[in-house]
Amino acid sequence: MNDYTYYIKNMVCPRCIQSVKETLKQTNIAYSEVSLGKVNLCSELSTIQKQKFAKHLQELGFELLEEGKSQVISQIKSILVQQIQHSTDRLSENYSSFIAERLNHEYTYLSKLFSQVEGITIEKYITRLKIERVKELIFYKEKSLSEIADLLGYSSVAYLSSQFKKETGLTPSEFKKQTDPKRLRLDEI
Repeated sequence: MNDYTYYIKNMVCPRCIQSVKETLKQTNIAYSEVSLGKVNLCSELSTIQKQKFAKHLQELGFELLEEGKSQVISQIKSILVQQIQHSTDRLSENYSSFIAERLNHEYTYLSKLFSQVEGITIEKYITRLKIERVKELIFYKEKSLSEIADLLGYSSVAYLSSQFKKETGLTPSEFKKQTDPKRLRLDEI
């Protein structure tokens, strides 16, 4: 059986995956797998099915991507969101190798494309994702700052704190004291 892969923009969490699965069921589209930013269907969509599916996705805040640059950008973001936001395993290699290996492209090409389309570097995007993860872990008091630094691959708590302050304007301690801390949705990064 062949799989037909379609890419979906703004899928950033397990609930997004569930929402897409429900949409596929509602539109009677058979699928073999749904993961962040991607769905593997059992058959190719007709033009009408594709339009209907795209409309349902749009109502949920997602976007069915056409082939090309947008798909590659979505794949980069999905890989990074999965690793930084949802994985409990610390990355054993640098992000450039990790991304290039997963997408089977030269990192320089991916980096240049990402910067052209998104207006920021992949490194800056990674930093922003990490800071949002730090905010979440601080907010829910799940780990100490030292454990957070280790989990996210920071060389020290001091480096994490300086990057956090640079991005948010607050130290982690100041952020922790806020009654209504400002956090971004992952699709806003």
